[in-house]
Amino acid sequence: MAEIDYEVEYNNRARVPENPSLIAGWAKDSAAYREQHTPRAIVYGTGARHTIDLFATDGGGPIVVFIHGGYWQALDKSFFSHCARGLNAHGVSVAVPSYDLCPNVTIDDIIAQMRAASRELARLGQPLVMSGHSAGGHLAACMLATDWAAVDPSLPRNPVTAAYAISGLFDLVPLVGTSINTALHLDPAAARAASPLFWNPLAQGDLDAVVGGNESAEYFRQSRTIVEAWGKAGVATRFGTVEGANHFTAIAPLADPASAMVTRLKEMAGR
Repeated sequence: MAEIDYEVEYNNRARVPENPSLIAGWAKDSAAYREQHTPRAIVYGTGARHTIDLFATDGGGPIVVFIHGGYWQALDKSFFSHCARGLNAHGVSVAVPSYDLCPNVTIDDIIAQMRAASRELARLGQPLVMSGHSAGGHLAACMLATDWAAVDPSLPRNPVTAAYAISGLFDLVPLVGTSINTALHLDPAAARAASPLFWNPLAQGDLDAVVGGNESAEYFRQSRTIVEAWGKAGVATRFGTVEGANHFTAIAPLADPASAMVTRLKEMAGR
């Protein structure tokens, strides 16, 4: 059996050479959406990046949280405002947080920051459906697996009801020997500890793990493996693909009110 080249499997910018234009398109579309729908700014911490854009509607019900990717070391919420468009069109509120980036902080720090952001949103009194792309998919799964009663007993019981991970990373161990780890500074033990695949998830809620149809075999393995493992642990899991999509275009359906992705997230939000 041939040895897996993890650098090739996980270096998405090398796999998709047109990524700069795709990312520039995100920024342009997001700025345009913010001009049409000014978000409410919510602060969840003391740092400059500890903020959330809430694209609220008057539809009530759960808030869908979208956590951005960038391998925990790039981008911020301003690139992803347009990801609220599809759900907003159906009256579903969407929150988009930023977080500090590696190497200035660790992945464990980022997990804690997303718990703080989620805690702040939960105080609004609406359940949370977590979603995220790439590293954000990892963080969304971490939020679903969190014991919230231990984090803050004053929160509503089980404030996070579901997670929808797009091209997520749930086993970080393969990243240790790649160039991606230059900023992450993970050793094998820290990588395993930060991997929700190896956590004991609470047997509640739903987890969908979807992956772009044109992504690497490792991304397929990541999503299929957590669906299988968490399913055996009692979580309601589902695997899916975004046909014809690469790592960067896999989130495009979020901006389309008629997409299957938006329909599924509406369902997870009970709408």
